[in-house]
Amino acid sequence: MEIETKCLHAGYEPKNGEPRVVPIVQSTTYRFDSCDHVAALFDKPTEFMYSRFANPTCDAVEKKIAALEGGVGCMLTTSGQAASLLSILNICSAGDSFIASSSIYGGTINLFGFTLKRLGIECIWVDVDASYDEICRAFKPNTKAVFGETIANPALTVFDFETWAKAAHEKHVPLIIDNTFATPVLCRPFEWGADIIVHSTTKYMDGHAVQGGGAIVDSGSFDWESAHKATGFFADFVEPDESYHGLTYTKDFGKAAYIVKIRTQLMRDFGCYPAANSAFLLNLGLETLPVRMKQYCQNALTVAKYFQKSPKIASVTYPGLPGDKYYPLAQKYLPDGTSGVITISIKGGRPAAVRFMDALKLASDEVHVADIRTCVLHPASSTHRQLTDEQLAAAGIDGGMVRFSCGLENVNDITADIDKGLAAI
Repeated sequence: MEIETKCLHAGYEPKNGEPRVVPIVQSTTYRFDSCDHVAALFDKPTEFMYSRFANPTCDAVEKKIAALEGGVGCMLTTSGQAASLLSILNICSAGDSFIASSSIYGGTINLFGFTLKRLGIECIWVDVDASYDEICRAFKPNTKAVFGETIANPALTVFDFETWAKAAHEKHVPLIIDNTFATPVLCRPFEWGADIIVHSTTKYMDGHAVQGGGAIVDSGSFDWESAHKATGFFADFVEPDESYHGLTYTKDFGKAAYIVKIRTQLMRDFGCYPAANSAFLLNLGLETLPVRMKQYCQNALTVAKYFQKSPKIASVTYPGLPGDKYYPLAQKYLPDGTSGVITISIKGGRPAAVRFMDALKLASDEVHVADIRTCVLHPASSTHRQLTDEQLAAAGIDGGMVRFSCGLENVNDITADIDKGLAAI
């Protein structure tokens, strides 16, 4: 099936007489006929047994997202932050390090640079435009993973998959990609060498600002056993897990070792699993994702060109815009569009940016992005407020920056609203 069809049909196939729409299974528990049946599931989890691990409604949506990305398995979480956290904790422990692009989402920068540091895991920051040699030189003897973002939020840098994947695989470690802004409609990172994908499903996948969520997708392509032989890393993938009755993930689950391990170990212990109703709402968003992404991209390109005409705008950043620094990479990795998010820098810095935003009527000033409704945010005052001046500069953020997320309104109404904002400067 093509991706438009997968968005409607993947993950759930009703049998004769069953509901056509994915049903909401609002239950935490499942009944079994014998103690032996339950015991077997605690030896090898292959069925639903408790909704902190899995739920039939969530399972259908997980299968759909795995199909969209081309992975062997997926696990939903309660937020994108939870997905990013677990994706690292499934690989790294206290005393380990991992590499991350310095232009990723501000909340993830805080998670990696401060919270994980307190847990004894070091994040090594590398410029997103670093060369293969520069990335390789950043590795330490304890570096176990590499993390990047397809389209960075809000810097809108485009990740050079082939360069970073080559460096990660040369060092026998997996490449983890946050594909939130692109979604699998615009980019499928597994096809470019990524091993694991995370999403904040709160954004374009849901699209309607009705529920928070995240997802982790396993490509099944990373060879944990070979990497263990080469580096000594990843012993908990290839050796028995005593916390789960001696399961050996690579032996018992093959290519799905990563996603099964993250569910049986980390979801068991952290419990950040979404409710069935949240998964149901997410599925509704996924069904229209290809149609929405096409319109987001069309609106954003028109708006980006409109901003370029204003003498009050210092710069416009949109990878789909000819002349943008990342336009060549966008044409390579995202030929069908680069989402609906634009970053502008307004002349006059923070005061001018605030006047612009406060004068908007159609666009909402809110802590959100990638909605069906146009919304704006001042990153330096909000999502990246905890960052130092040095970190803000590394993330490409200044006081005049405004993140402008185009919705699905008529584009003429969006530009008319922009005129109100510009008139206030």
